[in-house]
Amino acid sequence: MSKILIADDEDSMRQLVARAIAMDGHEIVTAQDGAEALEILTRAGGQFDLLLTDIQMPVMDGIALALSVARDFPDLTILLMTGFADQRERASNLNALVHDVVTKPFSVADIRTAVADALAAKKG
Repeated sequence: MSKILIADDEDSMRQLVARAIAMDGHEIVTAQDGAEALEILTRAGGQFDLLLTDIQMPVMDGIALALSVARDFPDLTILLMTGFADQRERASNLNALVHDVVTKPFSVADIRTAVADALAAKKG
């Protein structure tokens, strides 16, 4: 299965998404913000199949994280999450770097489908 890094500053959201995606047998690693996620990725040499990150986070937001990851680990698929329309608008400038933006709130089925689609596109 795939190795997925989830970055979200909301503990309950991070746990929900991790449990939902783990149902499909994926290996999950979590980070509390973009800076921690980037540190994990760098230590692992980018050896992840997918980065699933919230856009609005303290320390380093998901857009800054996506830009750093796209530069340092161009083969890593990026999926963004947000509950804010203005954040989704900011992310629209990243279409070349980001697979998709998932709007919160979403169901467990929605996030599992979004992750499956992103992973399938990577293999495509």
